[in-house]
Amino acid sequence: MIVQIAISMAATIAFAVLFHVPKSEYVLCGVNGAIGWMAYLFCISHGTGVVIASMWATLVLTLIARALSAIRKMPSTVFLVTGIFTLVPGAGIYYTSYYLIMNDLVQSMAKGIETFKIAGAIVLGMVFGLMLPQSWFNQLGKIGKK
Repeated sequence: MIVQIAISMAATIAFAVLFHVPKSEYVLCGVNGAIGWMAYLFCISHGTGVVIASMWATLVLTLIARALSAIRKMPSTVFLVTGIFTLVPGAGIYYTSYYLIMNDLVQSMAKGIETFKIAGAIVLGMVFGLMLPQSWFNQLGKIGKK
């Protein structure tokens, strides 16, 4: 579990480099990605499916990204887009295509539907996190100045 969290942090930092995030924000982006993966693992270990776990992890990531954006005076997308990298269902997209090419339509459809549900859950997690007023997070920016 700790290895997974460390790898998710490293992957998030690598994506932050690729995304041209300012160097001063690399570690915070990595921490956000690691916390999101921890939330995902926590949900999975408590019996939720991958879809619900993805939604909760994305909600946690979104809230942390908004708090970090207020504290660091950066756009929240800097922390959100890089942090969400580990939750994107890339393997699901790959296996959907693979099964389709191998003419296993049943497996392709099953994997495609699951991937679509995960993508929808990620969107819902972001929507729920972005519904909160920014003024709540701006208070954290004032605390960060002191």
